[in-house]
Amino acid sequence: MALTSQDIGRIAHLARLELSPNESERMLTQLNGFFDIVEKMRAVDTSGIEPLAHPVAAIQDIALRLRDDVASEPDQREANQKSAPAVERGLFLVPKVIE
Repeated sequence: MALTSQDIGRIAHLARLELSPNESERMLTQLNGFFDIVEKMRAVDTSGIEPLAHPVAAIQDIALRLRDDVASEPDQREANQKSAPAVERGLFLVPKVIE
């Protein structure tokens, strides 16, 4: 997927950027270079390759130190909501700001 100078102009307009012709040309080259790299990566056959949990696992065995997902703080909802101006069914009520 190669971008054109018209694409760069449209992107700059949408981003509210004012690019000089030199900047526009440089941006076109950089973005097309990026898309070339992406296409090269997409062309690599990765079928049958197991995903890595960590990038270092590609060169050495690594054990991730993951902790159990447990609640460590007591439930203090009632105490926290005592000072709220309005609460309903355990939820803070706030004024409507979007009509």
